[in-house]
Amino acid sequence: MNHRYLLVVRFILINIISASLLFAVYLQGWLDAMFVKNTREFVFLILLVFIYGLAVCAFKVWRTCAELDDIRSGNPAPESRAGKYFATIYHNDRESRSLGATVLRAKLTNRITIVRHIANTLVLLGLIGTVVGFIIALSSVDPSASADSDTIAPVIAQLINGMSVALYTTLVGSVLHIWLIVNHRLLATGTVNLYSAIVELGESRGRA
Repeated sequence: MNHRYLLVVRFILINIISASLLFAVYLQGWLDAMFVKNTREFVFLILLVFIYGLAVCAFKVWRTCAELDDIRSGNPAPESRAGKYFATIYHNDRESRSLGATVLRAKLTNRITIVRHIANTLVLLGLIGTVVGFIIALSSVDPSASADSDTIAPVIAQLINGMSVALYTTLVGSVLHIWLIVNHRLLATGTVNLYSAIVELGESRGRA
């Protein structure tokens, strides 16, 4: 039970600390510029994708904890990943058990890859925001009117607006990517521990 709750507590602590730092930055007023016209749409989109990824990661962390607890109790449910693995290797030879362990590792790894894919999507959305920001910045530039002083101010304002979209979306995508990747690393560590526990218990039962 300690191992189970240890993984969950680590997940909670990581996100409480990260959210606290983000809130402190917000109180300083450093995030206000992200919620202006054009920029806020991209920021909200990236934030929604991040929240979805974090929710998926939380569910998988809890599931991994529950399975670890079942394994350490020595009596995993037949419908669990461990129960299905034990059913396939029961009284099999060493080579069959090794093949089963390889398949199990592939399935457990595949189960958590979605979190990494969502994290990578955050960076991609940030880069798309960067491209859109440059397009906004350059859309009002007219080389033929560069000598007209009356058009300089609107052009500069449009350039600043476009650059803010480009820079802030890249920043938000990168920071939230790091945040979600840290959670993915925690989940990956728990998955490795789960795999080791299943194979260890499976080997002891397979030789029985």
